[in-house]
Amino acid sequence: MELKIGQKVSYPNQGICMVEDIEGKKIGDERMNFYLLRILSDNSTIFVPMANAETVGIRPIIGAKEYKNLIDGLSADFSDVSSDWKTRSREYSEQLQSGCVFRAADVLKKLTFLSLEKKLSLREQTLLEKARFLIVSEITNAGLASENKIETKISQLIENACVKHHATQPRVMAAASH
Repeated sequence: MELKIGQKVSYPNQGICMVEDIEGKKIGDERMNFYLLRILSDNSTIFVPMANAETVGIRPIIGAKEYKNLIDGLSADFSDVSSDWKTRSREYSEQLQSGCVFRAADVLKKLTFLSLEKKLSLREQTLLEKARFLIVSEITNAGLASENKIETKISQLIENACVKHHATQPRVMAAASH
């Protein structure tokens, strides 16, 4: 994968970055090329070796087709939410670190559902906010919707998914709390 200066990309667990430059640096005896990425949410920069960009999980941001699939997926039912907080925490952290916006959507749906059943721990609340941020920033930076519109739409879609999940798994969380 070759990135271009000015291109927006998704960086796992960080959000959307702009490729600002491609720079060569000498590391020991070896000359390496790096992408200079600016994280748009906090204006910090990251150097990523060009050879490692895909391995790190950097990818182009979503387009219109992926956006439609994401919107459809946000309102769909989802798999069961684990009753073990350690399992959830590890699983959701891994999903967010994957850099996949669809996996972030799964985290958002499950943690929102869980938040309707009980108060989330600080860790889970942080993961919930991170998942929402990653999805909203990707959609808005792709120019597919404004932040206000997509925030409202995501909330409605997640609510629909939670209603569907509650209808198919009404006793899951009740059993987990005993």
